[in-house]
Amino acid sequence: MIGEIIAIGDELTSGRILNSTSSFAAGHLFAAGHEIIAMSTVGDTADMIGEALQKALNRADFVIVTGGLGATTDDLTNEAVSNALDRPSTFRPEIIEKLRSLGHTLSECPSDGNDGKHSLEKLAWLPEGAQVLKPEAKMAGYLLVHDKKPIFFLPGVPYEMRELMLDSVLPRLSDWDGQSARQVLQKIYKVFGQSEMEINRKLAGLEQRDPGIRVGYYPVFPEVHVSMTVTALDPKEADSLFRQCDADIQSILNPFIYGSDEETMEAVVGKLLIDHNKRLAVAESCTGGLVAHRITRVPGSSLYFLGGIVAYSNLLKESLLGVDTDILQEHGAVSAQTAGAMAEGGRRVTGADICVSVTGIAGPEGGSPEKPVGTLYMGLSGSEETKDFLFEFSGKRWQIQSMAAQTALDLVRRKLLGL
Repeated sequence: MIGEIIAIGDELTSGRILNSTSSFAAGHLFAAGHEIIAMSTVGDTADMIGEALQKALNRADFVIVTGGLGATTDDLTNEAVSNALDRPSTFRPEIIEKLRSLGHTLSECPSDGNDGKHSLEKLAWLPEGAQVLKPEAKMAGYLLVHDKKPIFFLPGVPYEMRELMLDSVLPRLSDWDGQSARQVLQKIYKVFGQSEMEINRKLAGLEQRDPGIRVGYYPVFPEVHVSMTVTALDPKEADSLFRQCDADIQSILNPFIYGSDEETMEAVVGKLLIDHNKRLAVAESCTGGLVAHRITRVPGSSLYFLGGIVAYSNLLKESLLGVDTDILQEHGAVSAQTAGAMAEGGRRVTGADICVSVTGIAGPEGGSPEKPVGTLYMGLSGSEETKDFLFEFSGKRWQIQSMAAQTALDLVRRKLLGL
C-alpha cells in the first residue's frame, strides 16, 4: 500500500525537537512492504493540519499522523480532523473512566466538546467514528477510516508512538482490504575509495534488469552508502532476485565494499584482526589520535588493539617511535620515509603484529608548493614488510583528518584480506 506520514508540532517545525517518529514509521512501513510517497511536518495550526491531511488522503492509501493529541491548548489535531473531514467531536466516556482509573482528577461533568473542555477531559473528545487503537494502554491513539482509507493518529512522544506503531498499526495494515503486502528485501553496502558518480556508473545497468530493483546512492562522508532494494509479490521470486543482485554488486564494487548495513569500518577491521589472530597498534601525527579513537569505539577492542602513540613533534617521533634524526632532517616529518619509520617504530615499541602510521598536513596552514595542504603519508608495517603510501586529500581540516583515519583503517583491512 502507498502511505503518507504527517508529523505535527511547533517543536518540530522550529527545530527544537528532532522528528524521529517519522523516520521510525517510514523504516518499519517500508520493511513491511509499504511505500511512503511523502512525509511532511506541520506546526500547531488547525487549518494547516487539516489541509495536509486532505492532500494526503487524495494521493495515498493510508495516512499516519503523529502528534497533537495531548490535553494542552496547543494540541489541535482532533479539532483539525473534525473540521477537515466533517466529523463532529464525540465524547467518549470510556476514556474518562480509563483516565480516572489511572488516578487522574477530572471535571465530573463533560462540557459540550468545544472550547470549554476541562484539562484532561479534552482527551475524551474524538472525531466521530474514531476507534481507540489500544484501550488498555495509557497513551492516546486512534484509527479513523475515511472514504475506506485508514488514518492512524499516534502520539508525538517517541516511545509511545513506537509502541502503537509496532503493536497496532503494522498488524492492521498487514492485510487491509485483503491487499497482501509486497515482499521487500534491502541491503546497504558501505563503500569507501570510490565517488558516488563512479559507483553510479558501474551499477547503472542494474535497475534496468527488473522493475522490482531499485538502487540508491547516499554520500555519508567519508564514504558512500549504496542501497539495493528488491520488491516482489512472491517471496521466492524476491529472494532469487535479491541473491542475484547482491552477488553482482559485490563483484562490481569489490574491493571497495568494506561492509554492509550497520557495520562500521572499525568494527570490520576489528573482526578481521580477531579472525587472523593479529594485534594492532597505531602511530599518529596529523590525525592526533583519531585512528585510535575510532578503533576503541568498538566494544571488545582490547582483544586486538594494543594502543596508539600520538607523536606530533619531531622530538617525540624520535624519542617514542625511534625515527632516525637523519630521516627527519633529510626528508621531513611529512614524507614516505618518516611514515615507514613511524610504523616500524610503533610495531617495535608495542609488540604489535601490525602498525599503521599517519603523518601529513591537515591544514589550513602549513602547506607548500611541494607538499600542499592535504598531503599525507601513511606507513603499514607487518612482520614481512613495511610499505608506505602517499595520499592527497582536500577539504577542511576535519575532513582531511577524517579521510586519513578512514584510509588508515582501510589499509589494515586490505592487508588482512590480502588485497
